[in-house]
Amino acid sequence: MLKQTPLNAAHRDMGAKMVDFGGWDMPVNYGSQIEEHHQVRNDVGMFDVCHMLVVDVKGDDVRGFLRGLVANNVDKLTVSGKALYSCMLNPEGGVIDDLIIYFMTEDWFRIVVNAGTADKDVAWMQQQAAGRALTITPRRDLAMIAVQGPNARAKVWEAIPGSQAVTETMKPFNAVEFEQYYIARTGYTGEDGFEIMLPVAEADAMWRKLAGLGVKPIGLGARDTLRLEAGMNLYGQDMDETTNPLESGLAWTIDLKSERDFIGKSALQSRDINLQLVGLLLLDKGVLRAHQVVNTKHGAGEITSGTFSPTLQQSIALARIPLGIAPGAEVTVTVRDKQLKAKVVSYPFARNGHSLI
Repeated sequence: MLKQTPLNAAHRDMGAKMVDFGGWDMPVNYGSQIEEHHQVRNDVGMFDVCHMLVVDVKGDDVRGFLRGLVANNVDKLTVSGKALYSCMLNPEGGVIDDLIIYFMTEDWFRIVVNAGTADKDVAWMQQQAAGRALTITPRRDLAMIAVQGPNARAKVWEAIPGSQAVTETMKPFNAVEFEQYYIARTGYTGEDGFEIMLPVAEADAMWRKLAGLGVKPIGLGARDTLRLEAGMNLYGQDMDETTNPLESGLAWTIDLKSERDFIGKSALQSRDINLQLVGLLLLDKGVLRAHQVVNTKHGAGEITSGTFSPTLQQSIALARIPLGIAPGAEVTVTVRDKQLKAKVVSYPFARNGHSLI
């Protein structure tokens, strides 16, 4: 039996094509995936992200706990609502999950984890918290709706009267509590917008209200092409417990400078890094896909995520390849026994409605 989000009936009413997504019954599209992609890049769309899990961690030593739990430094969080992206690592430096941490108060931090790793994440947190005066509470009572695109904020302000006053000047990667909502200026598309946490009982009504204001529902298919164009990693494809963040394009999320210790730090410091995550732009006709072999002058690598980019009108990919291959270099990708030419590029590929390549 597939798990269902509180928006399941609304998806079906709106004509969604539903698929099994990691054990969840989720919409892959509502018609044309390409049109949904452009809808977000050029206007506004909304995503059901209720399958992701909000976890509240509370206690007098919660900051100290998080200092050791995650690779980024939570001491950067000093203002209520400020958010931090980080990886949670195992002792070998592998990525258990990537997550967002919000500073609520000095004894309360909020964490949003991925759906597919939620149970594993909570179990790991509880294991590491043993002996500490902390409470770790999965907030299954909260739903999440992401509204993304250049017109996203204006639509949310219409849907939630009064919210403009507290969010209009709010910078990206910040959030604020407003009435029963927790509104974060974050997202997974490379566009502006909000991710809204709200009571499960109110999710269906909010989804339908946004739809009535002209916010189009967007499925998982366009969510993936949008995030890949934006150069955002997908857990389970671009990194997992067998890969470390330094070879996954996530060095910027790792604090190795401070004296603070964290799980996986010593492994990262002692490991020789021979691989890097790069962007690829296909020069020949075809489509790049995960697990295709990338051939370089320094040896073989592998595509981690690949797709056809609606914005660039070319196939793009993220690939883990040997160090020493710089942007501008030409490589080949093995596609159905053919060697197709591709160029190494810096990513993101597109954001804020435009190609960056």
